[in-house]
Amino acid sequence: MFKNFLVCLAFISVVACGSKPRVIIEEVGVNLKPSLQHEVIAKEVVGILENYSYKKVSASDSISNIVYDNLIKTLDEGKNYLLQSDVDEFQVYRNSISQDFKNGDLSSAFHIFNTYNKRSLEVLQYALAQIDATHDLTKEESYVNYRDKLNWFKSDAELKEQWRKRVKFDLLSLKLTSAEGKDESAKHKETLKKRYTNLISQAKQTNSNDAFQLIMSAYTNAIDPHTTYYNPSFAQRFNEDMSNTLEGIGARLQMENEMVTIKEIIAGGPAFKDKSLKIDDRIIGVAQGDGEFEDIIGWRLDAAVAKIKGKKGTVVRLKILPAGQDISVQPAIVKLTRDKIVIEEESAKKTIKTVKGEDGKNYRVGVITLPKFYIDFEAYRKRDPNYKSTTRDVRLILDTLNRENVDAVVLDLRNNGGGSLQEAIELTGLFIEKGPVVQVKDTRGQIEIHQDEDSNVAWKGPFGVIINRYSASASEIFAGAIQDYGRGVILGSSSYGKGTVQSAVDMSRFISSVNKLKLKAAGETKDADTPNGAPEFGQINVTIAKFYRINGSSTQHKGVDPDITFPTQFTAEKYGESSEPAALPWDQIKSTNFNKIGDLKTINTQLSTKHTARMKNSAEYKFLLEDIEEFTKNFNSRTPISLSETKLKKERDENKTKNRNRLNKLLELHNMPLWKEGQPQPKVEFDFILGESLNVMKDYISLKK
Repeated sequence: MFKNFLVCLAFISVVACGSKPRVIIEEVGVNLKPSLQHEVIAKEVVGILENYSYKKVSASDSISNIVYDNLIKTLDEGKNYLLQSDVDEFQVYRNSISQDFKNGDLSSAFHIFNTYNKRSLEVLQYALAQIDATHDLTKEESYVNYRDKLNWFKSDAELKEQWRKRVKFDLLSLKLTSAEGKDESAKHKETLKKRYTNLISQAKQTNSNDAFQLIMSAYTNAIDPHTTYYNPSFAQRFNEDMSNTLEGIGARLQMENEMVTIKEIIAGGPAFKDKSLKIDDRIIGVAQGDGEFEDIIGWRLDAAVAKIKGKKGTVVRLKILPAGQDISVQPAIVKLTRDKIVIEEESAKKTIKTVKGEDGKNYRVGVITLPKFYIDFEAYRKRDPNYKSTTRDVRLILDTLNRENVDAVVLDLRNNGGGSLQEAIELTGLFIEKGPVVQVKDTRGQIEIHQDEDSNVAWKGPFGVIINRYSASASEIFAGAIQDYGRGVILGSSSYGKGTVQSAVDMSRFISSVNKLKLKAAGETKDADTPNGAPEFGQINVTIAKFYRINGSSTQHKGVDPDITFPTQFTAEKYGESSEPAALPWDQIKSTNFNKIGDLKTINTQLSTKHTARMKNSAEYKFLLEDIEEFTKNFNSRTPISLSETKLKKERDENKTKNRNRLNKLLELHNMPLWKEGQPQPKVEFDFILGESLNVMKDYISLKK
């Protein structure tokens, strides 16, 4: 289906912009300028969205208004940095910013970004200086952290007053965490200075690629919430996330005190097998193979990571300062051969739960938790027989559950945001025989039916699927198909409502040979923070189709409604596709010809009756409803925070007591020791939704018999 789309994209050829920019950006201070490559990519992105995306939206005044609002909101949604005079000045770009992008002119957007960056640096420097100022902690005044509902600051003095209060609040918060009667004011000031110094350092390291990524997101989000341009670094991260694999040394890194610090070593990776690296070791130099070392102290994290990561089989040498040792020690040299690492914590996992039936019998239910629909596309295209995928992993789990003779299986898709369409189709095939799974309508209105072609069924027994408001896209395709076939019971709350299909395409397909020559002639080379193997011009994930259930209904906006409903705090008005202004509407097409596996209408009614009766007598259910009510009440709260030490301490003590009492109520329900004053807070891992879903499955097993 996508073949013609990609062929059309391959013929896009736009000459680089030669028109005069709207704003002349001087290269002084924190001012960033768009590169020629940024301008070329911006023109291409606008052309794609005007001509080849599902909505085909022109760069018009109305879209400019949305792009402008998106950009301002993304930069300073809490209204903590910009002045009213800044926003007034920007208004001249409101009706024309998308047309500027179409012409390859990013100067107005970069001017807005530079103004924001300048303001943020100014207020952070001011805040840093305020740490040593005298703060009257007895004075009754208040501070509003999130000012999105308030007006912009009218003056620089008003802006600084907000940040004076911010510093006072930060110091007061640190003081209230100290041991009773212990004066640690010097320590708190030092802690806060490090915090603000780090924020300043990050702001100063912001580069034009960061600005461009943010600016392009403001544009693509105005067209469609799921169409996105990714710069090279973001593109590689997205593709690794989809594949649940990465290539490198197998360590999670974080910037601390200007040095790249190891925070986790991934099991099975080169660093894990070598055992030379430890948590909190600092990487201060990187060399490729036997090449010269590059000092990376003070580098941006993404630039440092780009040097450390690399293709499987290549060698990297690291200069290491061991954890806990002074920076004056002789660094150690560690030599590692990069490899492909599987991110197991985001893969499908199983547990077996036991639940007692009304007949006194214990039933064993296999629970498969699936965080996302992943596939290693690169390994799949290369016909690697061991490529990583959702369906392969779940099939192996089902084989194990069959051998262990479980009575039912539950697939937990809560918070599963989707992923590979192919995997959603193939995973459905593990539970049904041959038949249609999903329909896809492209930009021309042509409909393609995607089938499961494999008649083998991996699990034939009682089956349930748990969803919630953050189950989206591929999760909705799967849950919808299972429901339409009558193959299993859907439990939880209504899903997200994302019924659109995106194609991820390398932007190099769109850049004409003429523009590539111009970029080369201009001397623009790959940036230092571009990872090895990342797409040179980034990647666009563009919406090119909508998907529909086999019964003809779109999941767009509406999502999938469960058969057995649980209450949720995540309402359709505030969460999900229906809350997105630029989202496509719901519609319906013809149903496909498919044979239902079973009619669960009567059983679902009986299950719902039993579930409702259990909930009437459930203290945990009442507890859940109280939590939802409290969440809803507090969600939109913008209550000013008192900066009086006595008053704030009283409020925090009251909240602490309230939270302890609340937690103890839950612990008491589970016959567990209570949380007493002075003890560390106990970990609570009770999952009421899963527990009640298992009860429903127990009823389902009995009714099926």
